[in-house]
This record gives sequence, structure tokens and C-alpha cells, in this order.
Amino acid sequence: MRRRTRWAAAAAIPLVAAAIALAAAGGATGAPAGVDPLGGPLQQVRDATDRYHNVERAIDAGYVQFFGCVHEPLAGSMGIHFVNASLAGDTSLEPTTPEALIYEVKPNGQLALVGVEYIVFQQAWDAQNAAPPSLFGQTFTLIPSPNRFGIDPLYELHAWTAKPNPTGSFKDWNPEVLCPATEGHVH
Repeated sequence: MRRRTRWAAAAAIPLVAAAIALAAAGGATGAPAGVDPLGGPLQQVRDATDRYHNVERAIDAGYVQFFGCVHEPLAGSMGIHFVNASLAGDTSLEPTTPEALIYEVKPNGQLALVGVEYIVFQQAWDAQNAAPPSLFGQTFTLIPSPNRFGIDPLYELHAWTAKPNPTGSFKDWNPEVLCPATEGHVH
């Protein structure tokens, strides 16, 4: 009996270590590392942008549609960006006041909020800072010029606050976001 107990205890140690490592990587919620569970650090952003589920409220607040539905075959989509030019034109990064709101077109034709994007232009940021911007422990991605948007180089960070992203809450492309009539999206 003692032999079985010792063997069971010895076998359990690697399993416990794996469970601890999985929990530290975000696996305790069943989500990949970097995915924000409900109630996590993005909850404050969710609360602040809740009124923008109605796109008319976003437009009233100064957000304007910029470009169509952004899609990358085999990676996913970003959706349709509504950008507030006065916010995108400064170097202030406020978590509860994102520079862009991201929507997807639902099968009924309505727009549904799926996330937010933080944007700051590289030249303005670099003139005042030695390192790239970051929020939520995430360093922004540099989008050089030329780019698909035809704008100056910028730093950006997506946060999937209203529609979960199985690849991570801060990844650029969300395979769950649909861009109707684009490659790979037949909806």
C-alpha cells in the first residue's frame, strides 16, 4: 500500500506543476495566454464603452467610419473601424477612451461592437518618448508606412472587449469577426 501511495504522490507532482503553469499562462479560464477573462483588466474598458454598442451613440461622440471591413485571409478580421480623429491626433492614451471602436456586420445588417483600438502616430509619440507605447502590459505594434490605410506610421493595440478572440484579447486579427463578402467569409 505504501508503494502505491509513494508512486501516486510522485506521479501527481508533475501534474500539479503543469496545472500551476497553465493557470499562470491564462489556461485556468480555458483561454489562451493573453486572453482577458470577463472581469479582467479590460472590464473597465467594457464598462466605459458599453454605450457604444449602439453605433449611433459612437457617431454622436465623434467616431467616424474609417475604411471598410478589414480582413486578412487565414488570419481573421479586425472589422469596421470608427475613429475619433481628435483622440487619434494626440499622444494621450487613456484606457477608457479608445481612439477607435471596432464593429462587425451581423447577418441582419446591423453593426455590433466587437472591440476597441488604441492609436498614436509614431512621429508624435517618438518625439516625446524613448520606448513604444503600452497599455495593459502589452506593447503596441508599429504599423509602418506605406500601409493598407494610406496613413503615416502609427502604433496600435487592439483589445477585443465585446467579442472574445480565441487567439488572445490583444491580437490584431480575430478569427471570430466576420467581414461579409470577403475571402473565407460566406455569411
